[in-house]
Amino acid sequence: MPAPLIKPISCSVEWLVSDIDHGNLGLPDIQRPFVWSNAQVRDLFDSMFRGYPVGFLLFWAAPFNSGNRQIGSLGHGTDNPSLLIIDGQQRLTSLYAVMKGRPVLDKNFSERRIKIAFHPEKGIFEVSTPALERSPEWISDISELFVRSGSSRKHINNFLDCLKKSQGEISPEREEVMAENIERLLGIKSYSFSALEIDKEADEELVSDIFVRVNSGGQKLNQSDFILTLMSVFWDEGRAALENFCRASRIPSADEGSPYNYFYAPDPSDLLRVSIGLAFKRARLKYAYQVLRGKDLETGDMTPERREAQFLLLKEAQGKVLALQNWKDFLRCLYTAGFRNEKMITSGVGLIYAYTFFLIGKYDYALSGDALRLVTARWFFMSSLTARYSSSPESRMEQDLANLRGIQNGSAFLDHLNRVIRDTLTDDYWNITLPNEFASAAARSPALYAYYAALVLLDAHVLFSDLKIADMLDGTMRGGRDALERHHLFPKAYLQRIGIDSDRDRNQIANYALVEWDRNVDIADDAPADYFPRQMAKHTHRPEIQEDLRLHALPEGWESMQYADFLEKRRILMAHIMREGFEKLQQVSCPESS
Repeated sequence: MPAPLIKPISCSVEWLVSDIDHGNLGLPDIQRPFVWSNAQVRDLFDSMFRGYPVGFLLFWAAPFNSGNRQIGSLGHGTDNPSLLIIDGQQRLTSLYAVMKGRPVLDKNFSERRIKIAFHPEKGIFEVSTPALERSPEWISDISELFVRSGSSRKHINNFLDCLKKSQGEISPEREEVMAENIERLLGIKSYSFSALEIDKEADEELVSDIFVRVNSGGQKLNQSDFILTLMSVFWDEGRAALENFCRASRIPSADEGSPYNYFYAPDPSDLLRVSIGLAFKRARLKYAYQVLRGKDLETGDMTPERREAQFLLLKEAQGKVLALQNWKDFLRCLYTAGFRNEKMITSGVGLIYAYTFFLIGKYDYALSGDALRLVTARWFFMSSLTARYSSSPESRMEQDLANLRGIQNGSAFLDHLNRVIRDTLTDDYWNITLPNEFASAAARSPALYAYYAALVLLDAHVLFSDLKIADMLDGTMRGGRDALERHHLFPKAYLQRIGIDSDRDRNQIANYALVEWDRNVDIADDAPADYFPRQMAKHTHRPEIQEDLRLHALPEGWESMQYADFLEKRRILMAHIMREGFEKLQQVSCPESS
């Protein structure tokens, strides 16, 4: 009878922390962004202190031979872990960081120390604050108890001595309570976790299936976490390159050699998606770990030779994905499409898939810079406007990539993308679907931000201003207060005065216009029929004011309309302006291919 692929094991906190420190237990999250809050770490220690269950752990016995690259040790021990952590990374990162006094990386790749305070008399935990650090009744950082050598009695006496200096003599009863609670705190080292160990003979299909199904109360698991764990094993340099790029994309820099930008800060899993798409024309991340293990994506066969060959393709693709010139050239496509800052990006996955098409066009179809930039700009505008990848994004992109099969040259690639764009943005879309999309109060509507992009493409002014929308939306123009604000053309308080008190009705997309913040203050809650003539009187010297009103989709006599009639008419006009802006982008001429 074959041995079971999964077996239960038990392990103490002390054993776990020690094996992480010596590299016997592979914990890549210490070197990756930590997503738990300090309050979650506090609650973990509080539950363990009280003996409550905190979920099980899932390990995978390292299924790799000595020729494979392993996860590096965190301390000074082996670099060949016998177990990899599949589920429980956030909990074990928390334990390791606090009990070893080590910093973690936050989501912006900045180091932070997790300081948890403990009140020995009350037996409670809090996230440490300056006030608690000054209080002699608190141990302001429990890491010091675990890091410092010495017996528990020594730690107890040190705390009591400090407390007595502040409060004088302490009753034996209070001393006993505090001593007992400090003993219990230090006893967390003996807390026993229940764990499951997956045998090394289990293939990645089984492990990944277990991985994505498990959610033991911590951070929800997904396939990208699993793949990045595998990359730590098979190609640690590749994973490090992904994380370094993502870290740099979040840190403002004047250096031209930085990926920092005003549009998007990618995660490692985002860039991995692009690499898989470029190298293998696949969108589902499940294919990534199959590639990492050497599986033929068509036949299912798995061999070491195939793994090596596919790894070379992945490495080559990732080099192109992380090439700074490619990244910046792609971001210029967004600029060409009329997008100017991160607030206008409503779909990160849509941006990442557009980058995939950009690289495929460049490397598989040898498109010239202009042709590639313009077709990518049009594709991004279309996919952003229609929220193409908002539902089942992997399936949609998988089909988009499959549709490239059989396309032989750059001209055919351009024709294909432009045909998809035309088939998506039909007359019925512009005249029926899009006006209905504007019948919404969604704060981050893709249609609204695409409308702003169209205004940029049409070189529109800010309403009631000499300034251009393109300049005011530029991500480099940041201040303590946004230069532009979304003004309610029919102010909310005015609508309430006339009996329209539903936020959904008052916050309709068609009731918004971009104005400078000081104009918004000046308009206040006045009725449109009152403030509109006042604002227009300030701009009678500008011959382009009527064109501004047209581009802002304001119907003639709008200020005196009934609110419902105004919304209906403006939605139609906004859709017309959107189409005009996009068609201007369509009309730019460029060579088809190099």
